[in-house]
Amino acid sequence: MSHNNNPFISDTFSEIWKKRFANPKLIKSFSFIKNLTFFKHPFLPFYTNVGKNLTKGVSYTLEQNTSKDFKKNTLLIYDVPQYFEIKTTTTLKNLRLIKIKQYPGYLIQLKKHTNFNNYLKSTFSKSSVQKFNRYKKRLESCFNIDEKMLIGNIDKAEYDNVFNHFNHLLTKRFEDKQITNNNLNPDEWAFYYDVVFPMILEKKAALHVIYNNNIPISIRLLYFSDAIIFDAITVFDIDYSKFHIGKVSIMKVLEWSFNSNYKYFDFSKGYFDYKESWSDLKYNFEYHLYFDTKSLIANILGNSIATFFKLKQFLRDKEFDKKLHQLTFLLKKEKALSSETLKQIPPNQVSLTETMLTKININNIDYAFLKKYAYNFLFLTTEHINDLKVFKCNDANQNTYYLIKGKNNEQLIG
Repeated sequence: MSHNNNPFISDTFSEIWKKRFANPKLIKSFSFIKNLTFFKHPFLPFYTNVGKNLTKGVSYTLEQNTSKDFKKNTLLIYDVPQYFEIKTTTTLKNLRLIKIKQYPGYLIQLKKHTNFNNYLKSTFSKSSVQKFNRYKKRLESCFNIDEKMLIGNIDKAEYDNVFNHFNHLLTKRFEDKQITNNNLNPDEWAFYYDVVFPMILEKKAALHVIYNNNIPISIRLLYFSDAIIFDAITVFDIDYSKFHIGKVSIMKVLEWSFNSNYKYFDFSKGYFDYKESWSDLKYNFEYHLYFDTKSLIANILGNSIATFFKLKQFLRDKEFDKKLHQLTFLLKKEKALSSETLKQIPPNQVSLTETMLTKININNIDYAFLKKYAYNFLFLTTEHINDLKVFKCNDANQNTYYLIKGKNNEQLIG
C-alpha cells in the first residue's frame, strides 16, 4: 500500500530525534536502504534506525544494487507495520533478514466506508450507535463544549497551553491507573514537545482537542502521511469518565478524518479494548533485522538480538510488561494514592440548615477531588455546569458532607 510522506522518516522528525538521542558522529546511512538513517552502537557493529521506538510505523525501500556497505554489520529497524507491505526481497548476497513480530496494531479502513455514519452503522449495532450519540449529546448539553483540530499555522502560546494540559491529564490518568507511562519520561516528553509544533506547522501532525470552558478535557496527538492518520497518544480527563468522553473523542476525530478524505485511521501499537472495538483490521508491528551472514560477529549479534526480542514479546504476551509498569509506579511513589471514596447520603439521614453551608469552588486544588462527583451528578440529572453549586457542610457531630446543587436537583455526599 502507499505510505508516501511518512511523518516518522521526515527531516523534521529525524533531525529533532537525533539532537535529543544520538551522537552525530555515530549517524550513518546505508546505500542499500533508502529513506532511513541509522545510529551506531558505541562499541559494536550494530545500527538502529533513527527514531527507534518513538515512531508509530516506519517505511523504507531496499535498493537493488551491488552495494556491500552492510558487510560485517547488523541493522535493526523498529516498528514496521505489516500492512505497509514493505518489499524485502533483495539480490544482495549474504544479506539475511529476520522479521520479529512485536506489538499488535489496529486500524480502520476509512476507504471502505462512504462516510462516518456509514462506518458506524456497519461496525456497531443500532443500540450501540444510539448510546454513542447519547454520550455526545449529554456531554454537549451539560458543559460548554468546543472542539479544535490544531493543525497548520497555530499560535505557539496556544500550543504551549495545550501541551501543558496534555502532560497534566496524562499524569493524572496514569496515577489513577497506578502504572508508569513511557511517554511521561522527561526525555521522551521533551522530544514530543520539541517535534510536534514544527510538524503541526508542516501539517504532518495535529492536536485534536475537546475543551470545556476553554480548558482541554481530551487531547489526541495525531501524525499524518498522505493516506494515513496515526493516532499516537490520547488522553482524557478522568473526572469526565461518566460521559464516556473517550468514545466521544473518537467519534469527533473520525468524523474529521472521513471529511478530510484519508484512507486509513491507525490506532497504532498496543492492545486496548477500544482499539479492537473500533478497528476493522488487526495487524502486527515487526522489527526488521538485517545482517551479513558471512560475518561471525554479525551472525552472533543478529541471532542474539532476534532471540532477545522474541523473548521480550513472549513476556509481553504474558502481560509481564503490565506488571512491570505497575511495580515501577509503586517504586517511584512515596505513598500510595488514597482509595477513600465518598458516597451518596439519603436526604433524611442528615439534618442540615443554610447556616451550615459554605460555598466552595471545585476548581480550587483543595477541592478538585469533588469534580468527578459533581460531573457524575450532571450526567445523571442532565443539569448544566453553569447552574452547578457545591457546598461544604458539617453536622452537629462535625462530620463533613458536600452538597451538590443544580437548577432542579441536589445530592448530598460524604
